[in-house]
Amino acid sequence: MCLAVPGRVTEIEERDGTRMAVMDFGGVVKDVCLEYLPDLAVGEYAIVHVGFALQRLDEESARRTLELFEELGLLQEEFGDPWETAGEFVAESVAGPVAESAAVEEAGR
Repeated sequence: MCLAVPGRVTEIEERDGTRMAVMDFGGVVKDVCLEYLPDLAVGEYAIVHVGFALQRLDEESARRTLELFEELGLLQEEFGDPWETAGEFVAESVAGPVAESAAVEEAGR
């Protein structure tokens, strides 16, 4: 799933002619393009989708949305480490057949 997530601007700089920000998404920090919101300032919040800040957002709305996303586990889904997620998937995939095999073996005794 790909979400539009609210984040807070912590730094702004120009990189190769493009206005970029470092943004904090409830503890996850990412680089974001500010070309669609050229007047966004440090400390302000914006909705970000696929690396682009799309719409300014007030602080209260941003905080409520981030809290809701956190409760639903959507921040981890959106920003989680892909290697960690893949490892969890493999562990679950292997654990299922191993557990079934052990249960069948135990039942046969």
